[in-house]
Amino acid sequence: MSTNLAKLAPGETGRITAIGAIGPMKRRLMDMGLLPGAEVRVEKVAPLGDPIEVRIRSYHLSLRKNEAEGIAVEVTP
Repeated sequence: MSTNLAKLAPGETGRITAIGAIGPMKRRLMDMGLLPGAEVRVEKVAPLGDPIEVRIRSYHLSLRKNEAEGIAVEVTP
């Protein structure tokens, strides 16, 4: 099932399939390790849904909701 990172609930894991951002934002996300094929797990979501804390590889990263909405993921079990 394909969705975007912002729609995953805490505890869910997905594999990045595409980065929808363009230009410097795409470069910034890729520099932080958000690359197609990488596995990402949603750790926490702030009470109002923004920001989102994710774990990718061995570190934690906070993303704004609009950044996470541009990251396509395939939900993994």
